[in-house]
Amino acid sequence: MTLTLLHTAEIHRATFDALGARIVPDAMLTHHVRADWLERAQGGVDDTLRAEITQAIADAPGPVLCTCTTLGPVAAEAGAIRIDAPMMQAAAGIAAKAQGSILMAYCLSSTLAPSTALLDAALEAQGYKARVHALSLAQFWPLFDAGEHEAFAAVIATAIRENLSAVPEAACVVLAQASMAGAAPMLSVLPIPVLASPEMALRAALSQA
Repeated sequence: MTLTLLHTAEIHRATFDALGARIVPDAMLTHHVRADWLERAQGGVDDTLRAEITQAIADAPGPVLCTCTTLGPVAAEAGAIRIDAPMMQAAAGIAAKAQGSILMAYCLSSTLAPSTALLDAALEAQGYKARVHALSLAQFWPLFDAGEHEAFAAVIATAIRENLSAVPEAACVVLAQASMAGAAPMLSVLPIPVLASPEMALRAALSQA
């Protein structure tokens, strides 16, 4: 069982190796880390970057999971699995069942448009038009860039707790980026589900491997 993962941060290598060892110990995960792709995508994905991503996916043996939310739409067009797709489908199902809204937290402005579009499509598939409350936590991204991952997760969790009271009808919380997943365990006491993408996406990708 072989799966290729495209990352834009080195930390994701260890995260997914640990998840893979727990979920499917015999899975072979091949990692390609390209931090420069995310940097180059901040002003939009140009034709050169699109070609590089498409070629990397074409060259990979078997299924490919793209763990970068910003690059997700381009990767999906080239045949990869978007890391946030299973999570957004789950969030839409939860919101439809509860007839509530969704609080979606994100830390990169380049993530907002693709995440919102994917969540809207998932809600449309459910036949439910939920309100999506987008919560920008961009002020905390420098902590992630600096490698302060525990502090990054902690401030995200605190900010979500502080902002959730303003969305009393929320049925679930979505952590839009894989890098935010560390905040999920810190929010387990909330009365609604907090969804993070890595494990959900890896399970979906391995099912295709």
